Amino acid sequence: MNFRFQNLLGAPYRGGNAVISSNTLLLSPVGNRVAVTDLLKSETSTLPIQSSSNVSRIAVSPDATFLLAIDDRNRCLFINLRRRAVLHRISFKHRVAAVEFSPDGSLIAVGAGKLVQIWRSPSFRREYFPFELVRTFADFDGKITTLDWSPDSKYLIVGSKDLTARILCLKKLNSSVKKKPFLLLGHRDSVVGSFFGVNSKTNRVCKAYTVTRDCYLFSWGFTSDNSGEGEGSEPPSPGTPDRDVEGNLEVIENDGVKKRKKVDVQDGDEGYLSRGKWELLRKDGFMQGSAKVTACDYHRGLDMVVVGFSNGVFGLYQMPDFVCIHLLSISREKITTAVFNELGNWLTFGCAKLGQLLVWEWRSESYILKQQGHYFDVNCVAYSADSQLLATGADDNKVKVWTLSSGFCFVTFSEHANAVTALHFMASNNCLLSASLDGTIRAWDLLRYRNFRTFTTPSSRQFVSLTADQSGEVICAGTSDSFEIFVWSMRTGRLLDVLSGHEAPVRGLVFSPTNAVLASSSYDRTVRLWDVFDGKGAVESFPHTHDVLTVVYRPDGRQLACSTLDGQIHFWDPIDGLLMYTIEGSRDIAGGRLMTDRRSAANSTSGKFFTTLCYSADGSYILAGGSSRYICMYDVADQVLLRRFQITHNLSLDGVLDILNSKNMTDAGPLDLIDDDNSDVEEGVDKQTRGKLGLDLPGSMPNRGRPIIQTKSLRIAPTGRSFVAATTEGVLVYSVDESFIFDPTDLDINVTPEAVEEALRENQTSKALILSLRLNEDSFIKTCIFSVSPADIPAVATSIPYKYIQRLVEALADRLENCPHLEFILRWCQELCKAHGNSIQQNSRNLLPSLKSLQKAITRIHQDLADTCSSNEYMLRYLCSSGAKK
Repeated sequence: MNFRFQNLLGAPYRGGNAVISSNTLLLSPVGNRVAVTDLLKSETSTLPIQSSSNVSRIAVSPDATFLLAIDDRNRCLFINLRRRAVLHRISFKHRVAAVEFSPDGSLIAVGAGKLVQIWRSPSFRREYFPFELVRTFADFDGKITTLDWSPDSKYLIVGSKDLTARILCLKKLNSSVKKKPFLLLGHRDSVVGSFFGVNSKTNRVCKAYTVTRDCYLFSWGFTSDNSGEGEGSEPPSPGTPDRDVEGNLEVIENDGVKKRKKVDVQDGDEGYLSRGKWELLRKDGFMQGSAKVTACDYHRGLDMVVVGFSNGVFGLYQMPDFVCIHLLSISREKITTAVFNELGNWLTFGCAKLGQLLVWEWRSESYILKQQGHYFDVNCVAYSADSQLLATGADDNKVKVWTLSSGFCFVTFSEHANAVTALHFMASNNCLLSASLDGTIRAWDLLRYRNFRTFTTPSSRQFVSLTADQSGEVICAGTSDSFEIFVWSMRTGRLLDVLSGHEAPVRGLVFSPTNAVLASSSYDRTVRLWDVFDGKGAVESFPHTHDVLTVVYRPDGRQLACSTLDGQIHFWDPIDGLLMYTIEGSRDIAGGRLMTDRRSAANSTSGKFFTTLCYSADGSYILAGGSSRYICMYDVADQVLLRRFQITHNLSLDGVLDILNSKNMTDAGPLDLIDDDNSDVEEGVDKQTRGKLGLDLPGSMPNRGRPIIQTKSLRIAPTGRSFVAATTEGVLVYSVDESFIFDPTDLDINVTPEAVEEALRENQTSKALILSLRLNEDSFIKTCIFSVSPADIPAVATSIPYKYIQRLVEALADRLENCPHLEFILRWCQELCKAHGNSIQQNSRNLLPSLKSLQKAITRIHQDLADTCSSNEYMLRYLCSSGAKK
């Protein structure tokens, strides 16, 4: 199958600035990608575009067409947001701390290092160099931290670490007008936010606000030399003659005679902010003790300022009187982004360390969006039986359950006291099991969202593997310290048996899909089969030459696959106990050199093995991943590599490059591992606090290196239409590419689109449907299905050959999710089951993915109808009771 990247789960926000576009579209950086959340539809997706490293700044054009994404390596992507395609690329010479489109969308202001650069915004045209540098301002003594445009796109207010804010005019003025930018002085710390305020009558800049890191807000007022252009003034009245300014020539037309006169630009409207002075009106403090301002935003229409602090508190203030409307705590860590939406009724907050993203409606004091991802690595994932839910467990001791259709987490379980190592969904979809290093196995009720049963052992153990039998009556878990397998009863919660025999940690456990045989893998180089119900201990043992890392059963139970430390995948016949074949995968998964590696990627032996395996729904191929940036897909029958997925191109992670740059290697070690920050103050943490936390102790290493890319868990959906991978980047979701691929199943000279259309014109619906199935084109199959009258469905369903049943079931499942003709499609499904029930049951293994897709669609529709019927029932009761009273 042709899989493509669909979404990234696990963390809705990782750092940088969030942006709300079109009033309801929220964009937030997630690693080297950008997540897009529709706040009205409650859906989130991730752009299929990767930067070279973590995205630090983003900006959206006013018409929500273009997106600028700048990463930590100062590389910028210019993206068509609607088409989700990269149009242009550019690299800046200095680190970019602020970027913003002008209100008219024609210019882009970039604060790179100590420079402010004005670029002309590219368009859809093909250009040799689309980015044109219009002007550069180099008047700053410190790095740029913030900038803001005036509404007319003619001025910028820029704050920096030199404790000043400057007002810049884009167009060069004559010598008679001041050339140096206005300096707003008096700050005692770096400027975090600087904003223009406007006169509500003239829509001209008449005030400004600057917010400093030491929790102060400065209000500035502008007084023009021309009394008619000050704050609260009316626009200047035009002169008697008609005037038109062309450059420095003023064209005056009087009685039909045109005259040109040399004038100053200041007589026009170009430099109105250069003919006056700025003065400090007031200085207000936020009174947050030792906390620092880390994020802020301003809404011109409401004249309100929102400020986020390093202690997780945010404040909303009405200007210019500095009236505090709200002051609330939303996090335990510092707020790294705070932004208004276009209307000003929603506030967006982000906390990078915890992966939190909140959208809050401040008038009603209610949440529009409240999401938090895992803030440590995800260790395990599990699909529900209907492929609609996904559970994730991580090192942060939490279990989260996500809805795949929306990409949102709807419940979080935090009762575990240590890292979650394994998850298992029960067949009913209403129960989830989790194993942890805290020595407990917990069962979660997904209807009431509670922990209804906890399984423990007489002495504390660390569980690293988990499984349950098909009936859900028996729970088994393997340990890493005592090398035992514990067996509990799901109904009573009692410990039934302890299986001993392994001599190393039990890393893999799985029940056979067809019988009660339990397979376990261990570092003692064996795979053992156990008869749990008879209590006879190990039935059979399959020896290997290296440590066995994981084990999985094929869905039909007739094959067993396990991976070993030497990079091989072994396939066993569990019935006869014979080794069927072996795949040598160490070369396929190899790649990537760590910063601390002494050997090159080609000669290194680390990471050249698979730690997780997963069969497809029909057992035709297997996915394998490990401590590498690759996920390998193998054909089981032919033992060949079908495809290799590279999970990321993010250079902020270690192990992505095969060849490292020798310039980054010094006598003291890799340059990236050397902490060269000589500042006494870390963001939001002063020197005294750092000493208390032990961050400045002798021998301590504040920089512990970059995270290493790896895949910890792989799972394929029961429908076979998607798979997920728990990686260092997060939980990656891949789905079948729905783009058109010509893949006919039984093509000859008579199977053509014209033949299908001719059969439809002659009202031969059965022939037309069979031809469309042979042609294997969705549009023709859809047309032929709906051309059959309801009375003829039983006859047409009986005439369909068995070899086309799978394709027809897939088409019906797709139509069931996307069309309103519910009864018609369900009638088709019913008649197919009646006509071909025996064939479907005998070949259930091959048809399993298609049947799972159909089951998923029917289950979703059943839930929607149940909710609608419940609401209608209550409404009818209310109406009946109201009518009875009258």
